[in-house]
Amino acid sequence: MNFVYIHTHDSGRYIQPYGIAADNPNLMRLARESFMFHQAHSAAPICSPSRTALLTGMYPHCSGMYGLSHRGFVTNDFSRHLSNFLHRNGYYTVLAGVQHEAKDPGMLGYDERYSSFERDTRVRDARALEHALDFLRSDRRGEKPFFLSFGLSATHLAYPEATDIEEDFIATPSPIVNTKETRHDFAGYLTSLREADRCIGAVLDEIDAQGLRGNTVVLFTTDHGISFPDMKCTLRDAGTGVAMFIRHPAIGRGATDAMVSHIDVFPTLCEMLGLEAPDWLEGVSLLPLMRGETDRVHDCIFSEVTYHAAYDPMRAVRTDRMKLIRHFGELRRPLVNIGDHAAKDIFLTSKLPYIPREPVYLYDLVADPEERQNLAHRPEYAEELCALSDMLDGWMQRTNDPLLYGQVPLCPGQTANRTDAVSPFEPVYDMYGNEVIKPAKKRK
Repeated sequence: MNFVYIHTHDSGRYIQPYGIAADNPNLMRLARESFMFHQAHSAAPICSPSRTALLTGMYPHCSGMYGLSHRGFVTNDFSRHLSNFLHRNGYYTVLAGVQHEAKDPGMLGYDERYSSFERDTRVRDARALEHALDFLRSDRRGEKPFFLSFGLSATHLAYPEATDIEEDFIATPSPIVNTKETRHDFAGYLTSLREADRCIGAVLDEIDAQGLRGNTVVLFTTDHGISFPDMKCTLRDAGTGVAMFIRHPAIGRGATDAMVSHIDVFPTLCEMLGLEAPDWLEGVSLLPLMRGETDRVHDCIFSEVTYHAAYDPMRAVRTDRMKLIRHFGELRRPLVNIGDHAAKDIFLTSKLPYIPREPVYLYDLVADPEERQNLAHRPEYAEELCALSDMLDGWMQRTNDPLLYGQVPLCPGQTANRTDAVSPFEPVYDMYGNEVIKPAKKRK
């Protein structure tokens, strides 16, 4: 059985199969042919930790991936990456496009890889598509089954200019204020999504043209929520919630509301591909859900942030009804961890972003799905606060989370912005507080 992993950047669940008015017919086609997860979550709402969790089956602090790979953060054992694992098990492995798990993709064990560094994301994705199609049409894999990771830069900032979207007739996603400027931002996102969809459709068509559908599992997902305030880099559902669906030749269309995590993908693939699951995996197989043998696989799931552009340590536990988020660092919000665009500029005109956060947030996800009312201090929810606190403490202890022992410092070669910075394009600093990189560009 072959495996094709298709992934976008910063898309959350803002695609048509999840009810968004977007022009992505190929993703809709794939969703209709797949088993769809309505409550899938990333283990971390940050690019490198999220992707590393999915591709190692381990929570980020367990794999050592606390921050962004291009800022020097690195997993503690590349042999546990899915590509290296499948290579050892007789697979021909190919990377076409984006990966965010290593500064040097050579560490990931792909037999062949192609990544473009063009500034224009559309050019980057077009070239990744060319390589993916070339591989699918070739016989380079010989008789081996293959693993193809097809990674798209879309829908990451900066978005392309929207030229044919009527911006007066779209709405921004909650919780973003709906203005002319934010609608323009979201139109750029929708334009980027349409480009991604075109590339995905070409790969799906080529799988069919080569007669591979009957022996190929296809997974589509993204790393985390979109890059708007209170979404990406937060542990709210708008940050951790991801689109995810799996097409398996022997399993028909279906859907579930059960909570699942990206760390469940690796054990699921092991069962699907008939491989013995390695002992480091922390998730569970989703096949019982997909086969209709159960209606849940988790009582709770966990997510985390340590570093993004700046240090902002937090951990969360989520059940079907409740969520607890705990902050471990400064309660001042690091504004640098919000992507630069008009939505951020408008957000920063308010006083709210500058008010210190609470150390603990408790949300009732059934009555308050947008997570706006903190219930941590409400006596009516004291029992839930105690139960979820015990869950989070137990998980942190079982996984030996370094936050139990204090701050997680930068290590040699790692860099971060200061927590009082506003833009990630401001200077970054090493573990000694030395400025090591000048701003790449200035915010407009």
